Amino acid sequence: MRGVIFDLDGVLVDSMPYHYKAWKIAFKEVTNIEVDERGIYLLEGMRGNDLIKKIFEQKNYDNYSIAQKVNERKNKIFKDILTPRTFDDVKELIEHLKCTKAVVSGSARKDVEVLIDRTFGKNNFDVIITADDIDRGKPDPIAFITALNRMKIDAVEAIVVENAPLGVEAAIKAGLQYIIVLNNTPLQMKDFKFITDYDRIFEETKYATKFLQTWCG
Repeated sequence: MRGVIFDLDGVLVDSMPYHYKAWKIAFKEVTNIEVDERGIYLLEGMRGNDLIKKIFEQKNYDNYSIAQKVNERKNKIFKDILTPRTFDDVKELIEHLKCTKAVVSGSARKDVEVLIDRTFGKNNFDVIITADDIDRGKPDPIAFITALNRMKIDAVEAIVVENAPLGVEAAIKAGLQYIIVLNNTPLQMKDFKFITDYDRIFEETKYATKFLQTWCG
C-alpha cells in the first residue's frame, strides 16, 4: 500500500495568510519587531517557539524569555481571525485518494485537529502528526519518519506534498519523494534551493490530482 503525506497549511487549507497576520501582530505587540511575509513563509514548518527564536536571531533580539508570550499571543490572534477554507477541489481529492493518507504539521495538535475537523473531517486521514508528537520541527525529518512508522510503510512507498522549503528539505532528509504545490505562496523558485525535479511543481494543489491518483494506483 502506498501513502501520501500532506502538509496542512498552504497545501490543503488556505490558512497561511492568517498565520502570517497573527505572527506580524504578535511580534509587533510583544517585541516591537517587524516581520515580513516572505520571512514567515520561509520558516513555515518550524514549531512555533523555534520560529520565534529564529526571528530573534535574525533581528539580533536577545530577550528570549518572552518567546512563549509571543507564541501564546500569536495562537490567540490566529484562532480569533481564522476563517478556514480548503483550496479548490482539495476536499474531493482527499476523499477519493485510495491509499494511506497522513497530515504532518508543525502546529499544535489541538489546533490541527480543529482545523481538519472543520474542513475535511479527521476520518479522512489515517495518521495526523503535529508539534505535540515530535521534539524537533522541520527541516528535521523526524516528523515524516514518525508518520511513516505510524502509517506502517517504507519511505519508498510514500510521497510528500509540500509548499515550503523547510518541508522539502525535511522530506529529502527522510528519503522521501515529494511534490510542491505553490497555491498562493509569495515564495519564488529560487527559495526552494533543494528542488531537483521541476516537473513535480504544481501551481495549485488541485492540479496534482491526477499525479496523486496515479501514485496511489
